[in-house]
Amino acid sequence: MKNSTRPRVPVFVAIGASLLLAGCSTSAAPRDPAPGVPSSPAPAATAGNECDGATINRSASITSAHDLLVDAPVDRVWDLLTDVEGWSDWQQAVTSIERVDSGALAAESQFIWTTPVPESQLSPADTLTITSTVQQVDPGNCLLWQGPAIGESIQIDEGIHLWTFTEVEGGTLVHTEESWDAPVLSALEGADAEAAEGMLGGGLEAWLENLKVTAEAA
Repeated sequence: MKNSTRPRVPVFVAIGASLLLAGCSTSAAPRDPAPGVPSSPAPAATAGNECDGATINRSASITSAHDLLVDAPVDRVWDLLTDVEGWSDWQQAVTSIERVDSGALAAESQFIWTTPVPESQLSPADTLTITSTVQQVDPGNCLLWQGPAIGESIQIDEGIHLWTFTEVEGGTLVHTEESWDAPVLSALEGADAEAAEGMLGGGLEAWLENLKVTAEAA
């Protein structure tokens, strides 16, 4: 019996669900990735999976990586993603977001945002407050931020999120990957760990899809 870990699983499934909602748009119909572009490659097989030498924590408990081809120029995709104060316009469950500083994103720029966590059988509804600090930024090429996600009953000690943008035939290849690190995640095993990783992956895929839909409609 693994009673010490099982009760906590729905908490992190709920986090994944909230991140999935954060990537969803009421007007965005799901699309398949462009032919020949893998939707979920292993990080080691993906070109450009770091930003100025920095990347996610590959030894973290939960990681996920995804690519999507966006039929739009790099500068449009970049501007859309880095206008963080506009996220709530195309990500339904970003319920609030505030820049701590101003101007173009740069190293040490911070933004604080919130996303709801739905109620599950073993955890109450909650709201995560995420404080993201930019670690690396190369305009038009890559961006990496990290920080904690804190709620009343849920906590991720460190999340690291990487984005890279590559101009290719047909538009912009967007690569993103993220790692979550927290003691409760380290305790997950087997199907529990797979469920948490799957929910993180679902959130990243939805975020990419809404970025694609919004950039292509601009």
